[in-house]
Amino acid sequence: MIEEYLQEAEKRMKGAVLKLKEEYAGIRTGRASVGLVENIKVEYYGSEIPLKQLATISTPEPSQIMIQTWDKGAVKSIEKALIEANLGANPQTEGSTIRLNLPPMTEERRREVVKLLHKLAEEGRIAVRNVRRDEKENIEKLKKEGFSEDDVKKALEKLQKLTDKYTEEINKLTEAKEKEILSL
Repeated sequence: MIEEYLQEAEKRMKGAVLKLKEEYAGIRTGRASVGLVENIKVEYYGSEIPLKQLATISTPEPSQIMIQTWDKGAVKSIEKALIEANLGANPQTEGSTIRLNLPPMTEERRREVVKLLHKLAEEGRIAVRNVRRDEKENIEKLKKEGFSEDDVKKALEKLQKLTDKYTEEINKLTEAKEKEILSL
């Protein structure tokens, strides 16, 4: 029973870190990245579909994203979605190919992005702590069900170690992404 709670806690904490990684992939650094556009929602035949399901996305140059659409009918919708995404670059269309030339980021914009990074990191840490709180309550209920205090105490220590591990992982991710943003 205790192990199940700890496994559930680890699964949910991993989920919080994965979500943060996905959000970080969509944050613009100084160089082009497919993560910047691949999850942009595009209106396609009445549905909202991620761009990566409508086109091949590549970065032929460090400051350029190239989008090769599979359906010429989707080009206008993709252009519109890219403009609405406010990436700081206007799409240039040549047939079924769309190019985004990303201008260099200003120092002020880099600072704004770092602030956003820290906000997202804090949300990730809060998610991890919320998992800890939920599972801690579940483990403490086991005392009333006849589990020994030693077992409960050991489980709570393991839960805290998991929390520390995933909080540290979030901190390292944030530090690396911040360094990437400020170094370019």
